[in-house]
Amino acid sequence: MKKYCFGIDVGGTTVKCSLFLNDGTSVDKWEIKTHVEDEGKQILPDIAETVLAKIQEKGLDKGEIEGIGIGVPGPVEESGEIACAVNLHWGRKNIEKELEDMTGLRVKAGNDANVAALGEMWKGGGQGAKNLILVTLGTGVGGGIIINEKIVTGAHGAGGEIGHAPVNPEEKVPCNCGNKGCLEQYASATGIARLARKALEETDSPSALRKYPDVTAKDVFDAYKEGDELAEEVVEVFSEYIGRALAAFTCVTDPDVIVLGGGVSKAGQPLIDCVEKYYRNYAFPTCKETPIRLATLGNDAGVYGAAKLVLNK
Repeated sequence: MKKYCFGIDVGGTTVKCSLFLNDGTSVDKWEIKTHVEDEGKQILPDIAETVLAKIQEKGLDKGEIEGIGIGVPGPVEESGEIACAVNLHWGRKNIEKELEDMTGLRVKAGNDANVAALGEMWKGGGQGAKNLILVTLGTGVGGGIIINEKIVTGAHGAGGEIGHAPVNPEEKVPCNCGNKGCLEQYASATGIARLARKALEETDSPSALRKYPDVTAKDVFDAYKEGDELAEEVVEVFSEYIGRALAAFTCVTDPDVIVLGGGVSKAGQPLIDCVEKYYRNYAFPTCKETPIRLATLGNDAGVYGAAKLVLNK
């Protein structure tokens, strides 16, 4: 008999849903609106409703369903509880118990970035690995660490918070977390744009970046690919920060592979080449040859990882 599972990825605007066979074959995927009003009280009932409706639509029996995996934007404790999820307006709640009670199905919850790492390990850029570091370079810097196919969550659910590794003790501007000098301040899309603005202010040298009234990370990498010297300087600074941070993480976790995802990763192989150069310069000798690859699942990493989460019994 075929077995199925659901992967759910809860975002601030939409909830991505997917029905999978247990081998990772996607049977169906769809989205529903995330109703964050009234302290997000309707989010889990909406998920329960859409899951039960899909079971009925496909003519499935609950006995054929292994369970529901769900990724949420916040630290999830081992008990299935979340202390808060600011973007969803949630306070403390036990996601697993509440959704289990609503659906009658087994539920496993995890932090969305950690879950995405699990997805990339299972069916994405880290396929075939059992130990992986995922770094998502987007508006912020997220990440996840997988050891022996299990997410590293830690005592407070903060395992894998790669973006808040301290990389610059001289920084005067606070990060969104309240600390100063976090990796996120230099390696995120906003951080790269900030480095570019700083470079433009500090020199009068000609650069294609000067034509942009509000320079972005994409502008920087586009100019870098065209050989713009100032863009090259910015990319080198960014790459050294992230390469050094990755070296610190790998000498602790010793992964099979490092995967880079998020919007910034659309820069492609030039990004990998530059980060790899600095990573190998700083990495512990045994880890120097650890491959760095691009994520391949894009926005689907969360649903794949959530599904795998519930399959990892």
